[in-house]
Amino acid sequence: MNKPKPQHVEMNQFGIRDNELVIGGVKITELAQQLGQTPFYAYDKKVIEGTMKNLREILPDEISIHYAIKANPMPELVHYMATLTDGFDLASKGELLTALETNKPAEHISIAGPGKTDNELKAAIQAGITINMESAGEMRRIQAISDSLGVTANVAIRVNPDFNIKASGMKMVGGPRQFGIDEELVPGILETLKSSKLQFVGFHIYSGSQFLNETAIIETNSKIFDLAIRLSNAAHISPKTLNIGGGFGIPYFPGDKRLSLNNIASELKIQSQKFRSQYPETKIYMELGRYLVGEAGVYITRVIDKKISRGTTYLITDGGMHHHLAASGNFGQIIRKNYPVCIATNMNEDKKELVSIVGPLCTPLDILADKMMLPVANEGDLVCIYQSGAYGLSASPQGFLSRQNALEILI
Repeated sequence: MNKPKPQHVEMNQFGIRDNELVIGGVKITELAQQLGQTPFYAYDKKVIEGTMKNLREILPDEISIHYAIKANPMPELVHYMATLTDGFDLASKGELLTALETNKPAEHISIAGPGKTDNELKAAIQAGITINMESAGEMRRIQAISDSLGVTANVAIRVNPDFNIKASGMKMVGGPRQFGIDEELVPGILETLKSSKLQFVGFHIYSGSQFLNETAIIETNSKIFDLAIRLSNAAHISPKTLNIGGGFGIPYFPGDKRLSLNNIASELKIQSQKFRSQYPETKIYMELGRYLVGEAGVYITRVIDKKISRGTTYLITDGGMHHHLAASGNFGQIIRKNYPVCIATNMNEDKKELVSIVGPLCTPLDILADKMMLPVANEGDLVCIYQSGAYGLSASPQGFLSRQNALEILI
């Protein structure tokens, strides 16, 4: 018999009432009735507020917090994040348009990412936001567009350091990368900028995403500040801004431990003060996405059918990988692992069964939970996938098989 896979992350950020999951103070069945359909995503404002409050209390005052919109670009959520954070970091023109609708000042918005089109660069220049340059070629295009518009572009250099990160997660620096300008080439770029008409703003050194190793984060941050000091000293410049990235992870899978920020914050204070002792006017900020909204979101789907096939019990739902690619294991996982899952309409754990939860798509990849011991569910019950506030709907192939799109709600 297959060994059941454990419920691996303890979820206590949401409530329970009448044996049902409660999101934003609303029972899950009532929420489904209000929306008029499943599947849907729900994002809880209070959970986000709690995360932000904790960060503000722990992080040094000199560290600003920007929201990385790519984590979740739902317009209503972005507007809400504008009230909680100090700025935005973008990865496309679409995200730029959403950010500008919040009336967040341009000096608190930046755009990064390889392969920015001329259209995106033009929009960024006209909006007056900071463009994090990824290559010498991109810098030349920015200059040409800036000249044609008669507008001075604000630019920062995204640096690809020569150091590696000793941590699991999505690493984006060290070695050859499509991201940023190699550290050894930055001095030449800075010299070129001095004779250009571009307005140099600062440095962007983003190490990666979803790190849960406290020691590795501390070591990486130390190297980032040291590198920023070396580059600034060598070029005799005083950067207006320093984006040190973020990378804070959240627990998803067996063995994941929740990140403790106390030591990270203490070291950040030391490093930031060391940097600002030389460059007191530089504004330092972190860009966080998943860490701010990931735990505040759930994906809700309804059981359409229950069947037993050669000893395996399947719950077949109306939602699947076309709405939540990450939960299916097809968004960066090498070996598939289960997200935290519950039967949202039966939070009573007295009677359980071993089940696999699968979506309605015509592919064996459409798996939301593989052989998990869960409370007994039947047709009509609602299934909840936790940790779904980031890289959920917008990171999924909604057009696959032309099925109904999922809704989103912020409550």
